[in-house]
Amino acid sequence: MNHNLTTLHPYPFAKMATLLANSTPAHNHSEIKLGIGEPKHEPPAFVLDVLRENLDKIGQYPTTNGLFELRQTIAHWLEKRFFLNHLDPHSQVLPVMGTREAIFSLVQAVINHTPTELSEGISNQPASKKTPESAQPPTVVMPNPFYQIYEGAAILAQATPYFMPCTIDNDFKGNYRAVPKDVWTRTQLLFVCSPNNPTGSVMTMDDWEYLLRLSDQYSFIIASDECYSELYFDSAPIGLLQACAALGRHDFKNCVVFHSLSKRSNLPGLRSGFVAGDANILQPYLQYRTYQGCAMPIPHQLASIAAWEDEKHVAHNRALYQEKFALWMSELGELLDLRMPEAGFYFWIKVPEQFDGDDEIFVKALYEQANIHALAGRYLSREVNGENPGQGYVRIALVASVEESREAISRIRQLLGA
Repeated sequence: MNHNLTTLHPYPFAKMATLLANSTPAHNHSEIKLGIGEPKHEPPAFVLDVLRENLDKIGQYPTTNGLFELRQTIAHWLEKRFFLNHLDPHSQVLPVMGTREAIFSLVQAVINHTPTELSEGISNQPASKKTPESAQPPTVVMPNPFYQIYEGAAILAQATPYFMPCTIDNDFKGNYRAVPKDVWTRTQLLFVCSPNNPTGSVMTMDDWEYLLRLSDQYSFIIASDECYSELYFDSAPIGLLQACAALGRHDFKNCVVFHSLSKRSNLPGLRSGFVAGDANILQPYLQYRTYQGCAMPIPHQLASIAAWEDEKHVAHNRALYQEKFALWMSELGELLDLRMPEAGFYFWIKVPEQFDGDDEIFVKALYEQANIHALAGRYLSREVNGENPGQGYVRIALVASVEESREAISRIRQLLGA
């Protein structure tokens, strides 16, 4: 077995299961799941119709790069949504079986080792002066807290994760300017999540421009996870490709973005997303995927075309989240000191003082006294220099219905003694 498997951390929900193993949920309340970011709004009926109408095509092998019609539809959607002049569906768009597998596999494809660049572990510290620079493993920089696939993919690619704390002091986006030069020198890949999971922060044009300059200087790839880009409240977030186009970088050099139908269209089980950007990255990555064997079934591709071509259901989906966020802010905003995110469907909540600021104590209380599932923030983060930026926070996903949200709010108010 790959010895790096032993260095993988248990997934956050496995940690939650361990934490609650000896707990009993409040017997007088039905279960409300706000811990996992699994959309619960109704999937668009017309997309399911297309899926059913094409089940006969399940007898055909799909190609790795997908139907041209799907790639063309995605290219048109990107051009309209992010104000791009032209995106080549032949070389700059690649459908994938959900962005989780694409994020993981891209890391395996792009991390490049010399024989001496094998990771001996995970470190957030600068390289030892005793170790030659050429002997250092490649680095993958990522936000902290973060989507766990970033870290796991880096570890199994034998790269070293570098965790960049996202705190209130840097608007939960990470202080890129504080990353040491020697870390950037070893960096081959930078993960950005905008809108961010779990904090809801969004990158600005200035943020993108700074990272693009760094990418040019140190020749690393920027991988932007934009799966929550369509769940916003005021204005649509700026994407990485949009920033590139605004700066005249129409080849999207060293830039790729990930998008998905899971959150946008409430279709997590369809496992449909795409990667787009620099053709010089995507074409060899396509070759990698040909061997990996993750091709989207044709019925899923045809259903995906229908989803990407329609915006009405997305606007309706967005309105439902806006209604729930407004409700939570109105009823619990002061009691929980809620911070309205810029986008996404998560609240990143500072644990109330009555629970000693301890995220594990708070999620246990929510479960045992209110039968509400939430996620301890420390499980989404890594400790760096003695500090875990997720500790003392709880992530709540507003995926339940409006009615369940009202019930959850009532229970939480009772828990807080309000």
